[in-house]
Amino acid sequence: MVNNAQGHLFEDEIKTACKQYKAQRRAKIDKIPEPFRVTKKHGSGIFTGRFTAAAEPDYQGTLAGGRSIVFEAKYTTTERMHRNVLTQEQLNALEDHAGMGAIAAVCVGIRDRFFFVPWVVWRDMKEFFGRKYVTAEDLQHYRVKFNGAVLFLDYLR
Repeated sequence: MVNNAQGHLFEDEIKTACKQYKAQRRAKIDKIPEPFRVTKKHGSGIFTGRFTAAAEPDYQGTLAGGRSIVFEAKYTTTERMHRNVLTQEQLNALEDHAGMGAIAAVCVGIRDRFFFVPWVVWRDMKEFFGRKYVTAEDLQHYRVKFNGAVLFLDYLR
């Protein structure tokens, strides 16, 4: 439950950055809703539903100048982020978008540090780091600014 709550907070911090980037006219990026269908309404805003398709990456949009951007967001309270936290469908979608010229990445939160990892680095994690997980120390080159928002377009370096 703690990881789930922290994951929602992480996504809220990314959404805040998306609003800031839109206000600055740097990018228009939206959270992509999970594909689901309501199967029964119970009243008072409560319903039963089911997922109808595999999830796409969490965020998609356009940068100023016209380049597409697509990324998945993953957060952990542990020391390690494993490559397999992305579904095969998400991996395929990121690969497809990158192949079409989009900026594709994984926005990673490891405790109180945040990173925007290019798709090729995530995809080839084993070759880059010698294993199929990363630590915050491994990702220092991809660390992004944080001001209450995860500023995924603004690397610290």
